[in-house]
Amino acid sequence: MNFSQTVLNWYHHHKRDLPWRSTSDPYIIWLSEIILQQTRVEQGLPYFHKFAEAYPTVRDFASATEDEILKNWQGLGYYSRGRNMHKTARMVMEDHAGYFPSQYDKLIRLKGIGEYTAAAISSFAANEAKAVVDGNVFRLLARYFGIAEPINTPKGKRVFADLANQLIDITQPGIYNQAVMEFGALQCKPRNPDCSSCPLNAGCVALKDHRINELPVKIRSRLPKSRYFNYLVIVNEGQILIHKRTGNDIWRNLYEFPMIETAGQQTPEELLNEPAFVSQWGTCNVRSVSVPVKHQLSHQTIFARFIEIAADEIMTDTKPNTFWINVSEVDQLAVPKLIFDYFKKFLP
Repeated sequence: MNFSQTVLNWYHHHKRDLPWRSTSDPYIIWLSEIILQQTRVEQGLPYFHKFAEAYPTVRDFASATEDEILKNWQGLGYYSRGRNMHKTARMVMEDHAGYFPSQYDKLIRLKGIGEYTAAAISSFAANEAKAVVDGNVFRLLARYFGIAEPINTPKGKRVFADLANQLIDITQPGIYNQAVMEFGALQCKPRNPDCSSCPLNAGCVALKDHRINELPVKIRSRLPKSRYFNYLVIVNEGQILIHKRTGNDIWRNLYEFPMIETAGQQTPEELLNEPAFVSQWGTCNVRSVSVPVKHQLSHQTIFARFIEIAADEIMTDTKPNTFWINVSEVDQLAVPKLIFDYFKKFLP
């Protein structure tokens, strides 16, 4: 059985009509590839349309502020992608005279573009014979060829990359790359794939050896770290106190309420009576406390509470990156989903 030709034949009959497949513009392809990283097509498609409409050219993207980019990105997660895209757009303006490159060797030098993304853009836009290896391709190759090498180790990545480059159809690498990714997404699905209808089933090692649910192999990362966020909701005469996150922690440059992180769960009274809190915020009374909210990130579990305290008793001056804003204007801020959900539920 010819693996590559079978996948191509399947693709011509089953491919989805996706907007970035009808263009060779490397900028538009880049938009789709970054947005769809670690994101399902169904979730990412509205964001692709939003960004393509708001920033039809790389010049438009580079001219936007980071706050605007992050606001449009809100809800998609992994915000570093949006920040890196902004830096990439500005690099293209400065280093490539505003023309988004389509060659692998130039793409790989841009911020936020790794081997997979550079291969995808160069093959789709310029038909370079660079094989893509994403999660869908890892799964398809591991199952069909019975490869038990872990996909998240340096050796495993080399094994799969070498095999993918051996299999690529050099006469139509762009279409082949689309085909092998689509096959993994729709036919060789992570759970409960329909192996009986798969055109590759006769040669699939995992199917023959009853290992569909075992492949691909991925080494488990460490357990998520638990963190405890105590948000201070301080409203006064139609205004609310907001803090901008900085540094290298999660949600950098996004907005939230002033927050105090503790080593574990504390009662509001314990928190507000701690010397460190009193020295920073003064003595104040609790008006209301939300139930703890669990927010799962890839490597962290956030346990958050929203504590409304009396604004007339709190010391709000000289707090860096903290400011008052009209409650009616908070929807203009780029905020983490955790804060966005609170806005929708509790603020008018």
